Amino acid sequence: MKKTLILSACAVMLGSSAYAGGLDRSGQSMSILFEKGTYAELSFGMIKPTASGVGNGTVNTETISNVANNYSQTQLGFKTDVNDQLSYAIILDQPFGSDTAYGATGVNFGSTGAKINSSAITTMLRYKFSDRISVHGGLRAQTINSDLSLGGAGFGGFGLLYAATFASNMGLGYSVGAAYEIPEIALRVALTYNSKVKHNFATTENGASTGITNVETPESWNLEFQSGIAADTLVFGSIRYAKWGDFDVIPPVFGADLADLDDSTTYNIGIGRKFSDKLSGSISLSYEKEGDPLVSPLSPTNGKLGIGLGLKYTMDKVEISGGVSYTKVGDANPKSGTNVAFANFSGNNALAFGMKIGYRF
Repeated sequence: MKKTLILSACAVMLGSSAYAGGLDRSGQSMSILFEKGTYAELSFGMIKPTASGVGNGTVNTETISNVANNYSQTQLGFKTDVNDQLSYAIILDQPFGSDTAYGATGVNFGSTGAKINSSAITTMLRYKFSDRISVHGGLRAQTINSDLSLGGAGFGGFGLLYAATFASNMGLGYSVGAAYEIPEIALRVALTYNSKVKHNFATTENGASTGITNVETPESWNLEFQSGIAADTLVFGSIRYAKWGDFDVIPPVFGADLADLDDSTTYNIGIGRKFSDKLSGSISLSYEKEGDPLVSPLSPTNGKLGIGLGLKYTMDKVEISGGVSYTKVGDANPKSGTNVAFANFSGNNALAFGMKIGYRF
């Protein structure tokens, strides 16, 4: 039951990353460490978010069309055993990102937008003291590049007022954690700490090279759990806390924080059910509490509530999982450079599709 159900849950969890707190995208799960034997997987997700609203009357009440672009998520993973006690996993993912664009014709936010890309490779070791207690840890190499721009009346004028490019840079971090299991009932509770990762970006502001911008992606804690609750039935979930409030982007010339994000806690819980030896399914809920509705226009979100459905089909050594999720996003008020609400965003959502192919050697 344990192997069959947790994989169908993972495809849905990929989709539930839509509109996660701060700039979170992958969720940095370590569940692959607990697969049996030698195992490889490829995951792919497509997320279609909406973020639209109207000006609040400070300048005008223009309609602000969807400023959130569609994006995809890809993840690769490989896990194998060295011996009965020691195993390792290699994970390639896209942990953080953003893709917002208000459009050059908008009055309130003009050419404001953000494009942030990331990729990471994480190598993890797991050591089992017994069938119930284990520890894990490893290193992460993370690469990020981004482009940010500010414009419109919300930042003191019209048209494009400021643009910055942060060249691709790699930083190093680490993850450590521990797990407790009761194999007889498929129970597992795993806690993982992810360190900050420091980046030193060569920065170009308004077309001129201006020096280095030092940025640290936030530290975070992931609590992942599962347990059998009846024959062929599993409950699973996770809690992720990320300290986005410590995430600052202060370019040399601009001299102020371009990020201005709040800490986030994301909850996921679901139930998986084995229908036959080949087919299993799951349903899950995701939740993030609404915070201060006054938000950065580069990340115009405020809490979420989502539901996801997943199926998994097993063919000998090959396992195919698929999922879809729908997320309702809380109302938000993107703010100006002087911390005044310039727009009201409401009725927004995200639709996500995920697929995973796993192979057991």
